[in-house]
Amino acid sequence: MGAGGPDDEDNRWPPWLKPLLQESFFRQCKLHADAHRSECNMYCLDCTNGALCSICLTYHKDHRAIQIRRSSYHDVIRVNEIQKYLDISSVQTYVINSAKVVFLNERPQPRPGKGVTNTCEVCERSLLDSFRFCSLGCKVVGTSKNFQKKSKHSPEKKHLTGPAPVSDSDDSYSSSSHGRRKSSSSPSFTPSTPPPTMVNYRTAKRRKGIPHRAPLGALIMQY
Repeated sequence: MGAGGPDDEDNRWPPWLKPLLQESFFRQCKLHADAHRSECNMYCLDCTNGALCSICLTYHKDHRAIQIRRSSYHDVIRVNEIQKYLDISSVQTYVINSAKVVFLNERPQPRPGKGVTNTCEVCERSLLDSFRFCSLGCKVVGTSKNFQKKSKHSPEKKHLTGPAPVSDSDDSYSSSSHGRRKSSSSPSFTPSTPPPTMVNYRTAKRRKGIPHRAPLGALIMQY
């Protein structure tokens, strides 16, 4: 019973999934750099030997190959390609260029939008209510045995009870470590506040000293 922890974890997913998620796509192929289409946006699920260009793919004729696409600088794959080989349930799908896609890896948001009721269990990106993860990578992480779901209210509690300065209230949606970094640097902004009051005091003094001729004029008229 105690003999199959890590092995069970590895066997949950096909052997090509984690290498796929770690791969870097859309770089120039080193073997076919002079070719017209040398961009590496293909992947062989049987060989798992890195990103391939269209010319490299000719050597994987009878293999299972998928095409990686781009959306807002993030890697995506079409649902009709990946669902033949992988269970993508609980992962939110998006429609891009009239085709349903899923993202390969997480895309954290600095802060969730107003009125958001559901977020990714791993990176806290806003989701529709029927989904748990924003990407394939988040599903792998979020369904592992040692994963601990983040508490949505813990950053706010730390912010309210801790000695954080008032100026950090806008960062309540940031991570706790990021908030600590900002709070430690926030005192450097406090010395900049006194100078405006000193300038205003001097200008106010100058204005009071301007109307000195009025009493003299009044004396000449009476004489």
